[in-house]
Amino acid sequence: MDRTVFLVGMMCSGKSTVGRALAGLLGMPFIDLDRVAEARVGPLLPFIQREGEGAFRELESEVLAQVAAGDPAVVATGGGTPTRPENLRLMLESGTVVWIDVSMEALMPRIVRAGGDRPLLFGLKGDALRERVEELLEARMPAYASALLRVPGDGPPAEVAESIRAAVAAQLR
Repeated sequence: MDRTVFLVGMMCSGKSTVGRALAGLLGMPFIDLDRVAEARVGPLLPFIQREGEGAFRELESEVLAQVAAGDPAVVATGGGTPTRPENLRLMLESGTVVWIDVSMEALMPRIVRAGGDRPLLFGLKGDALRERVEELLEARMPAYASALLRVPGDGPPAEVAESIRAAVAAQLR
């Protein structure tokens, strides 16, 4: 595979877990944009609380540009990464963008299990949490729908990774 594969989708959709498995299947390195950003500024929640979401989105765009200019890899993006038009354009031009589409029924238990570590959901529980997730998903849907490939993500990570591998391979034929 000589093109970067960018995984997009909601938080807790499995981008990092599936991405690691997919990288193994494709024999490519795996990069998690949030971990690269954390290497620069430390834990993201305190950074966002201190500097604001705008500063985080700027950092995220810088990290994405750096990664996109590098060697081909499987890249797990942040849930909001493709919502900036310049980020989406860069990913579409420099690689294959795959949307891991997870149903709300599968997504909500994952988000609840992840706890309050997601900056945009910090402190929310119950109905307020679900409403915020639904708001974010609705706002992000147009960006996610711009992906070249859309793969269902409700299943086990290994199966989702295999589905993506097969879809990418079919796209390259």
